[in-house]
Amino acid sequence: MPSQAAWVVRHRASAQVARLRALDRFGENPGDLDAKIYVPKSATDRAPLVVVLHGCTQTAEDYDRGAAWTVAADRHGFVLLFPEQQRANNPNLCFNWFSPRDARRDRGEALSIIQMVEAVRARHGTDPNRVFVTGLSAGGAMAMVLLATYPDVFAGGAIIAGLPFATANNVPQALERMRGHDIPNAKRLGELVASASNYSGPWPSLSVWHGSLDPTVAPTNARAIVDQWRMVQGASEAPCRADLVDCHPRYVWCDPTGREVIEEIQVKGLGHGVPLSTRSPQSQEVAGPHMLEAGISSTSMILRFWGLTSSGGTTSATSPPDPSEEHPKRVPGEIASTIENALRAAGLLR
Repeated sequence: MPSQAAWVVRHRASAQVARLRALDRFGENPGDLDAKIYVPKSATDRAPLVVVLHGCTQTAEDYDRGAAWTVAADRHGFVLLFPEQQRANNPNLCFNWFSPRDARRDRGEALSIIQMVEAVRARHGTDPNRVFVTGLSAGGAMAMVLLATYPDVFAGGAIIAGLPFATANNVPQALERMRGHDIPNAKRLGELVASASNYSGPWPSLSVWHGSLDPTVAPTNARAIVDQWRMVQGASEAPCRADLVDCHPRYVWCDPTGREVIEEIQVKGLGHGVPLSTRSPQSQEVAGPHMLEAGISSTSMILRFWGLTSSGGTTSATSPPDPSEEHPKRVPGEIASTIENALRAAGLLR
């Protein structure tokens, strides 16, 4: 006989699965992706739209069950779009962030997602000026693709354990970037984004999250993402402000007008996954594979940074960081099987 706690978890999971429904006939779909959508009863005309990209081995339902995006949508009245990978495209259900045929403007998976956004706007009247995108790992890397190639579509983004745009064009390069090797300098990173479209700004805001003990995607990628976005935003190398949020360091970069355009949260002690606050009854978040209890809700904090809610973590001021400070090193003593499992989870090994 299952315990009451186990029944509650299963019941909550099945209830959330039923909340997502398929989005059909959204365009030519050159990337051959599936899509799920959630429109809460609280959504009004011209509601914001949030695009959520799952990580490898996950489905849209898995991601929502862990990060509780539909719970937040009910509370704050935004519409949700969940693009979903198919095994025919990637056996581990990873978005193909390293493939030029899928990761450039007007191509493949990136174009499919934009067609989904346009279909949702046409059918549900979402606000074209308040479209946001977030994702984990390969989903985070694909979110960077969308922000770089379609900055005219998105008002903001959030990258969790992801990688900078256009730094890998094949599997060997992707493996090296995941390890943190041979990442271009800030100037070159910015040039990659600047050449991805004819857009000249204003650029989307960006929230960057990474676990300090991530064995799958080296934490140096978080700083590379910040550097890449600093260049297009015109932000200085040094942060304009530093906080602690729920005991985790948070760094903020401002554009030349003083507007906060980038934040980076370094989640101390976290591995590869979405930071959750499962002990908070308001969040209704659920830990699982790549959904990790961290004492901080990335979902809530991201929404606050985007201006979709005033709620979030507890911050306290601290002294500005040393610009020369490096990200924590990768976990010492990683054995070959751990590396192989990480690469398999990222969809780069079968």
